[in-house]
Amino acid sequence: MHVELHTRFAQTSEGQTAQALTSACVHCGFCLSTCPTYLDKRDERDSPRGRIYLIKHFLESGAASEQTRLHLDRCLTCRNCETACPSGMRYGELLDIGRGLMEQEAPRTAQEKTVRWLLRFVLTRPRLIALGLALGRGVRPLLPAFLAEKIPPRQHPATLPEREHARRMLLLEGCVQQAATPATNAAARRVMDKLGISLVSAPKAGCCGAVNYHLAAHDAGLDNMRRNIDAWWPHIENGVEAIVSSATGCGAMLLDYERLLADDPAYAEKARRITRMTRDLAQVLERENLGELALDTGIGSVVVHAPCTMQHALQQPALLDTVLRRAGFDIVAAEEKLLCCGSAGTYSILQSETSERLRDTMLRALTSARPAVIATANVGCQLHLQAAAGIPVVHWIELLDNP
Repeated sequence: MHVELHTRFAQTSEGQTAQALTSACVHCGFCLSTCPTYLDKRDERDSPRGRIYLIKHFLESGAASEQTRLHLDRCLTCRNCETACPSGMRYGELLDIGRGLMEQEAPRTAQEKTVRWLLRFVLTRPRLIALGLALGRGVRPLLPAFLAEKIPPRQHPATLPEREHARRMLLLEGCVQQAATPATNAAARRVMDKLGISLVSAPKAGCCGAVNYHLAAHDAGLDNMRRNIDAWWPHIENGVEAIVSSATGCGAMLLDYERLLADDPAYAEKARRITRMTRDLAQVLERENLGELALDTGIGSVVVHAPCTMQHALQQPALLDTVLRRAGFDIVAAEEKLLCCGSAGTYSILQSETSERLRDTMLRALTSARPAVIATANVGCQLHLQAAAGIPVVHWIELLDNP
């Protein structure tokens, strides 16, 4: 796909990068059958190919409307299309650039700006999330059903291990996960402790940058990344083996640090090392002897929900199945190929109707074999599915955290 850049973009690094990315699209249409929003609406503009055309028109004409921005907003950034693309189109990267440019070209209303700012401000601060959840639980009976279902029950993480092991890894605490599902990382610490590995924290680290960056606040997202690198660096110099994420959405963002900070002379080399040290928790446990855990696996059948970030960013679609089967659990298959549950970061808030339709489709597939529990690997997916599943939805590491 040939692109002639408008003079507005011809001399900019973003314009040139977007030109190269767009040119990789051969408009074959293989992406259509893998795109949840296209399958939901059957509107070409809500497909990867359609959105690429919209961005191409913007790059060539120098102008775009609120309608163009709407179709970019409707994308989940699930990246199913990247896995299906025969030409290796890096669609997610192009979409981030397009969204960033669109914020300048088609400014939002004051109300839209306020909502997006509040999401960026609250969701990157665990204490504010925890406060909001506590207030929500207190008035839950008074809330409309669509709000009440979004408030998860309070979790009690139980006792944390106190031993210090020679093997140490740095744990990404997360924002929403730290406040809404603290049992996840507590379970991770106990499981790793049994395997002779200590998970250490960096208190000054914060949000991985995904919330800001994917809401087109690119500078704020990059600042999140730099802050984390500064907080993690002493631990890296002190010999931690890896940086471990138990949320695949955050892990996917860490894998992008190298690319996103490549032009920052103060952080490029450190960001490269961060990316290369990043491991999902399942990638770590895949290499360990799970027989040492002495697990009780008699909980009934488990259906695995592999988040989009695990399938397409980490490119590990079968990893959860592999780890849980090795651990001895009875894994049952979903009825059909899983695309996206509709959570997608802030998508379930900003595009709630589409998000809920996608969740219903996902839950029908996941529960077709009548499993006892759904195991997933990302906090957003867990909370989104949990709100309507009717059976327990847990982070998979909790299954390994038993006597």
